[in-house]
Amino acid sequence: MKSARYTRQTSLKEFGAASQKKLAEAKVLVVGVGGLGIPVSQYLNAMGIGTLGLVDQDTVNISNLQRQTLYDEKDVGRPKLTVALEKLKAQNSDTNLIGYDSFLGSDNALEIIRGYDVVVDASDNFPTRYLLNDACVILKKPFVYGALHGFEGHVSVFNYRGGPTYRCLFPVMPKETEIPDCNENGVLGVIPGIIGTLQALEVVKLVTETGEVLCGKLLLYNGLNQSTLKINFEPIPANLRITRLQESYGEPFCSTSIEISARNFRKLMEAKKRPQIIDVRTREEYNSYHLQNARNIPLNEIEERIAEIDIEEPVYLLCQSGKRSELAQQMLLKSLPRSTVYSVTGGMDNYTLTCP
Repeated sequence: MKSARYTRQTSLKEFGAASQKKLAEAKVLVVGVGGLGIPVSQYLNAMGIGTLGLVDQDTVNISNLQRQTLYDEKDVGRPKLTVALEKLKAQNSDTNLIGYDSFLGSDNALEIIRGYDVVVDASDNFPTRYLLNDACVILKKPFVYGALHGFEGHVSVFNYRGGPTYRCLFPVMPKETEIPDCNENGVLGVIPGIIGTLQALEVVKLVTETGEVLCGKLLLYNGLNQSTLKINFEPIPANLRITRLQESYGEPFCSTSIEISARNFRKLMEAKKRPQIIDVRTREEYNSYHLQNARNIPLNEIEERIAEIDIEEPVYLLCQSGKRSELAQQMLLKSLPRSTVYSVTGGMDNYTLTCP
């Protein structure tokens, strides 16, 4: 059975047994097992990649299910890494699957990436992308990039055979408050599948030296009209000479953070004295649905509207998934270090799951 498993691709004269052997010997690291990481991992695993490393430390949320098709309802609340490893093993028992239950940071990136041939960016944030870029430049590893926004997606291959890096295309990291994530602006469920599949294809071409790799080219995909556009960009020599990682790439602050679970927050809501709730989502999200007594101060207005918050009372920050409330918490604690500020874990997504 195993000899016939890959016959549909080995029968391609442009691919053949030699390319299949290269796949079997390749080691690929996928950073993030979400909307992009799932199609990347599933296709590489199905096609016979030899070693597949997965980096993730998130849990499955009900809001993930419309686009992260490896998971189902019974997986909600479980670690994504655990579920992904189980299901990928069932898909192809021959693959050497390695899990890293960790966030990628300056302290572990080089150690983890060093053992792989190709790195796939399936993350959803800029600090991780710049960290991956710099680590791949230092270790001379190609880096397959994918990004999502609404109905659109980007794909490119960086640091391939002296080609341009991520910093050649995006020289300066934007501030976290300047760029909305998919929790704020949304993404159509099928788009991550399309972009992730294109990333997997670039990995296969790169490993097997088949076809033309998207090096020095940014592929823009628009799902509303099924159009694609390629933009050429050149390497900037200084970006190819990175020799050390930065101490920080904007990872979340780790001090004085206080969280409250959605379940405990609901109990607090049911008490006689209502808590001070600040909803940091956009006005559109807030107007669509919000909790009683919650006041709307969008994340990008927090610092200039601190005076509206009663710092003598505990503050409970709420967003859609918990990410923006954590950032708002750090902003408030930086300005008001003696105040009591809670971030509701999992935000509105988790809160709605606690409904009777």
